[in-house]
Amino acid sequence: MCGIVGGLAASDVSSVMIEGLRRLEYRGYDSCGVAFFFDGGLRRTRSTARVADLEEQVKAFGLGGRVGIAHTRWATHGAPTTANAHPHFSRDRIALVHNGIIENYAELREELLSRGYVFSSQTDTEVLAHLIDSLYEGDLLPAVQGAVSRLTGAFAIAVICRDEPQRMVGAREGSPLVVGLGKDGNFLASDAMALAGTTNRIIYLDDGDVVDVRLDAVRVYDVDGVEAHREIRVVPDYTVAVELGPYRHYMQKEIFEQPRALADTLQGIEEFTPRLFGADAQGVFEQVDAILILACGTSYYAGLIARYWIESKVGIPVSVEIASEYLYRDSVPNERTLVVTITQSGETADTLSALRHARSQGMRRTLTICNVATSAMVRECALAYITRAGHEIAVASTKAFTTQLVGLFLLTMVFARLKGRLGAAQEAEYLRLLRHLPAAVSSVLALEPQIIAWADVFARYDNALFLGRGMHYPVALEGALKLKEVSYIHAEAYPAGELKHGPLALVTEQMPVITIAPKDDLLEKLKSNMAEVRSRGGQLYVFADSNSHIASEPGIHVIRLPENYGVLSPILHVIPLQLLAYHTALARGTDADKPRNLAKSVTVE
Repeated sequence: MCGIVGGLAASDVSSVMIEGLRRLEYRGYDSCGVAFFFDGGLRRTRSTARVADLEEQVKAFGLGGRVGIAHTRWATHGAPTTANAHPHFSRDRIALVHNGIIENYAELREELLSRGYVFSSQTDTEVLAHLIDSLYEGDLLPAVQGAVSRLTGAFAIAVICRDEPQRMVGAREGSPLVVGLGKDGNFLASDAMALAGTTNRIIYLDDGDVVDVRLDAVRVYDVDGVEAHREIRVVPDYTVAVELGPYRHYMQKEIFEQPRALADTLQGIEEFTPRLFGADAQGVFEQVDAILILACGTSYYAGLIARYWIESKVGIPVSVEIASEYLYRDSVPNERTLVVTITQSGETADTLSALRHARSQGMRRTLTICNVATSAMVRECALAYITRAGHEIAVASTKAFTTQLVGLFLLTMVFARLKGRLGAAQEAEYLRLLRHLPAAVSSVLALEPQIIAWADVFARYDNALFLGRGMHYPVALEGALKLKEVSYIHAEAYPAGELKHGPLALVTEQMPVITIAPKDDLLEKLKSNMAEVRSRGGQLYVFADSNSHIASEPGIHVIRLPENYGVLSPILHVIPLQLLAYHTALARGTDADKPRNLAKSVTVE
């Protein structure tokens, strides 16, 4: 969702602005724009096309400058039009880009209209530009500080002023913003990745911070206006990681990166020790008698699988909550609960808000499974397990999901060991399975040609059902989500035993039924459910273990996974569902990396 890049340097920053936006394209956007201090004033150009079109405009108009701000927008307030695209101006003196939502914008808009300000957009962002202008008395910093103190909502902003051409001011509350310290200039961005190749020295701002950026200095002020020290971190250079390479889409690339991502996430794991989650983890875990998992989307499904694991192997109760729902309902807190958040970016607004709500209820034991070590979620949780999926560019999550499952399985095993429910022989066997997991996933990826053949058939359908039982029901949910995300086929998932309670009414020859059929204690029950589908003329597409004894016949199409992986089976069984969604999208001609209406990092509620 929405990306910010800003720069102030000794030379033209236009190439940094454009390249930064290009690196943020994976988040999803519907318009983009850039503004510079140019020829004695502020100049901008905006587009409802791609960043490449914006780049052509910049070149055609000869735009550039030593100070600039740029933005990719995902529409919230106002349609995706040029007038609503950022940057927004106020009286040709203030230029601003903004991520987030200003909840009290209507009230502020009425106030500013009464003071003679004219609005040219439908956005909440233009309110903030005019508000800063109304407070400006020759010093941009206090004008921004005064403006943000009046805001309700979430925001990250970068502001430049015509009258102070060697200055840029940024602020954040509930939406990420970083400072990049360069050799010949300083920068702002919503993601350090936007500055890859420009600088790797990054300051992560805290909520409430306002930053004053000059050519030779950066000063950060906290929510009280007091100058604050923020650590400078050196981050990896992401340049190679985001190259597409030989793949057609990032989604395909990331599906095939899973063996490496899993191996990296498991690197150095020799035993199931609480130290994997932090130096203080053992003391925290010993006081826990329940677990609450908070997550959204794909991460929520990972949490559902973890509930099966933890309750079975550890014997303590687990609740899994959709973060956006948990935040706004009355719940019963338990101070001895471990609150576990799951998030790829570590900046998911709903999950961060749910975490803060849980803490406000007295649940102070917190842990996150997260892919970004420098994220807000990691900073706010007492404990963490950092997955090593690497950057995930495609909107539909793949390798982040499977590495989250690894982190959650490690958590399960650590608790099982602490509770005396994991013997040495069992621990050795589970460690062996984990070490073999990358190779097992590689074997499943080899099924791609068979799955492509199925995808060519699926591309003709408009609806699909997914069935699973036990811990493979969340796998079915994830498979349905992937198919609807990238191919736009309506897909729903059900526990197979629920067929007769309603969904069976939908089954016809035109309703393909995708079934996850591992060799486990529920297989015979699942076969009965499959028989129900066949008796109504439904077409079954079955992903079975090699020893599931399900044969292909008219109406039953079977792809066999190379091996049975027991308790870790969900990690293997989700891989073919990812491939099916990707290749169906390809067959239907949709953009698998950037599905319509969706954004990668959801940083507003």
